[in-house]
Amino acid sequence: MAVEQITYKNIDPKVRRMIMLGLGLAMLIACFDGTIVGTCAPRIIEDLHGAELYAWMITAYMLCETVMIPISGKLSDLYGRKPLFLIGLGLFVAGSFVAGLSTSMEMFIVCRAVQGLGGGILIPVATAAVADLYSPRERAKMQGILGAVFGIGSGIGPLIGGYITEYISWHWIFYINIPMAIVSTILTLKKFPTPINNDSEVHIDKAGILLLSVMLIDVLLFFQFGGDKFEWVSVTSFAMIALALVLLVLFVKVENKAVEPIIAPHLIHNKVVVKAALFMFIFGLAMMGGMTYSSMFSIYVLGFSVLDSAYYSLALVAGMMITALSSGALLLRTGYRIWVIVGPIVSFIGMYMLSQMTLGTTVEYYILCLFVFGLGLGCMMGVIMTAVQNSSKQSEIGMTTSAVNLIRSVGATIGTAVFAMLIANKINGELQTLLPPEVYDLVPHNSGVLDMLAPDASGMPQLFTLLYTQLHYTADQIAQTVHDILLAFANSVDFAFIAGGCLILLLALIGLVFKVEENHDEDNEVVLPED
Repeated sequence: MAVEQITYKNIDPKVRRMIMLGLGLAMLIACFDGTIVGTCAPRIIEDLHGAELYAWMITAYMLCETVMIPISGKLSDLYGRKPLFLIGLGLFVAGSFVAGLSTSMEMFIVCRAVQGLGGGILIPVATAAVADLYSPRERAKMQGILGAVFGIGSGIGPLIGGYITEYISWHWIFYINIPMAIVSTILTLKKFPTPINNDSEVHIDKAGILLLSVMLIDVLLFFQFGGDKFEWVSVTSFAMIALALVLLVLFVKVENKAVEPIIAPHLIHNKVVVKAALFMFIFGLAMMGGMTYSSMFSIYVLGFSVLDSAYYSLALVAGMMITALSSGALLLRTGYRIWVIVGPIVSFIGMYMLSQMTLGTTVEYYILCLFVFGLGLGCMMGVIMTAVQNSSKQSEIGMTTSAVNLIRSVGATIGTAVFAMLIANKINGELQTLLPPEVYDLVPHNSGVLDMLAPDASGMPQLFTLLYTQLHYTADQIAQTVHDILLAFANSVDFAFIAGGCLILLLALIGLVFKVEENHDEDNEVVLPED
């Protein structure tokens, strides 16, 4: 007797709600674990004695998550979402538990890598599962909810990490994942919709997976450590760029011959997927660059504590939630185009407002800037993912969804590097203009100058000691120098904000021609209005 194939057309609504709740919970913990280490890093370094490996605390997670996104998306098309999701959840829980038990920095970094592998499965599989659980008519609302979850998870990570580290122990920022993961597992144990090609022979694109993974690692490490571990113009840079290009050529050749390519070459002909990828690349770049450097600005220039900065960043999360949920609920009436035009414009306004901050900017203005920026970002993510899924074959939804998620993740990684480059290029001129020549010659000509304002072993900032002993500056002269350095940094970050804002504003032009082919359900009923 044939077993009935479960799809969104015949799944039990109660089971569907349970699964969706479990998926959302898993996506939440995966998102905030990507940023949770930021505020507790100093305490972890102090306990595990590995300051020289600091960057890898975040890089290990980011690398493994990004590499896993396209792999898990394709495999979920072949094997179904449920087994991939449970594997991802298992990896994430194992990495979290052992991370909390870490006795060395090396052990901790390996655990973060395992967490990243799990997170790289959970996020794309949860996003793709929406298309299995809901009809095209209902997907927009659910993608809006997941977009809000993404914003909440990314935004509250530093705050949760800071509070738990301050009042309990940094170990518990990983242990708290375990009960939430158990609840997620229980909620998702019911039968998922089955893949379209579940009875066919499965072909795994091993060569494509290997080439894509190595290429992504090369590209991400280039942007992560360029300008720090090696110069942008150097033999190392040229070698990494050349390697990426060679791997790209080989990857395209392999994918053209693969039976089940990890990223099918024909996606380049799907205009919606191409436009969506561009949108999400800029989305990731602007969001991560904006979040990172608005937080840095608030700490160094406005004088907030790390915890206060994380707390105020909830304004961005609130803005994202409002428009992510609204766009999902209203998409059936409005169509796609209005959101992909308004989103970039509002995001630009938010970044322009951020670019007007300087010394003495009020807390209220800072919160308003983040809120407006969040409103703009929230317009785009859920709408774009709905457009991708509604323009894709049912058997390729995991692949197309993960491809766009991959581009967003790469954009987020590159975003911090792009903002850092813009700031580095600007701050040298600002320091040269604002500082007396004798001071300019003593300090670093990049954002590393801020490190001189931190207290040294004696409790006195290194800059104070330097100015007093070598230049015999008075207290007033030292205070003025500090003011000028902070102003130089503020002006440089403001320049990066306005540059990033102009970049995201260009997406409004694409929004003008953004069109998704009409989708129909089984009864030939139009799902979304024509844009």
